[in-house]
Amino acid sequence: MPTNLEIVQALYTAFANGDIAGATAVMADDIVWHEAESNKLADRNPYVGPQAVVEGVFARLVEDFDDFAVETGEFVASGDTVAMQGRYRGTAKATSETINPQIVHWWKVKDGKLAAFQQHVDTLALARALGEV
Repeated sequence: MPTNLEIVQALYTAFANGDIAGATAVMADDIVWHEAESNKLADRNPYVGPQAVVEGVFARLVEDFDDFAVETGEFVASGDTVAMQGRYRGTAKATSETINPQIVHWWKVKDGKLAAFQQHVDTLALARALGEV
């Protein structure tokens, strides 16, 4: 059985490879996903279930950015919690501005599946790149 850290890392690997089915396969059917407050994508918080995440987050990232990627950095795992510190990368379609904000993703794992997600990111940097401010 994979560790909680391996389950989280599997999501990032799948996402990096464009394997959305692989990314959602490690999510619980009732995953509760929160985008950072003041993030454009927080308008539908919380996203409940993998399909809501795909439609409300992943698909909208493709609409807003070219070559969007999560650059994973350090992982810390303790019990059912896994945190990842890294960066986002991509180019905003609206402005051609590149993004590189620091991020922290906070995960909860339950019964071998991702049960909850909380994003922390510089939302002002994202809004500027998208031409929203």
